[in-house]
Amino acid sequence: MKVIRPWVGFAAFAAACAGPTAAPPPSVAEKVVTAPATAPAPEPKAAPGPKTKAAPKPAPAPAPEPARPAPAKPAPPKVAATAPALDLRTLEQRLKDTSAIGVLTKLSLKNQVDDLVGKFKTYHAGARPPTLTELKPSFDLLLMKVLSLLQDKDEPLARDIDASRDAIWGVLADHDKFVKYST
Repeated sequence: MKVIRPWVGFAAFAAACAGPTAAPPPSVAEKVVTAPATAPAPEPKAAPGPKTKAAPKPAPAPAPEPARPAPAKPAPPKVAATAPALDLRTLEQRLKDTSAIGVLTKLSLKNQVDDLVGKFKTYHAGARPPTLTELKPSFDLLLMKVLSLLQDKDEPLARDIDASRDAIWGVLADHDKFVKYST
């Protein structure tokens, strides 16, 4: 009967827990015997004899099926082309009157709008920065925030604001229109 010493079992357990270890480098004899793993060499073609028939050619592989185009995603609903763009005074009043946005959120939005309008005043006063290129992301972000607040609870207002996006930007970006609005 063989007696296993406890520390030998522990050493074996620790070695197993340590994970795989790197294999020792192959000896010179193994290097000579071991061939590198490469693709098998093509078989030499037999030269046809004078009266032998050529081997029949294998049938060509079937052509791959043409890729099918992905199904088209449904187009988002289009806003009627005749929908008039909101003027900023009407937009402001409808935002004040909507119940889709809470009072504190409306105050926060008003402060953000005032900050953005202040940046446009700075722009129209001739100070650089900001440039219109720098102001556009702020405008888009604020508009997206308003739309996300309205989209579920006041869809008509959200749709009207989205349809008026370019008109609103046009008022803010144009000096004469902006002066007319801000007075």
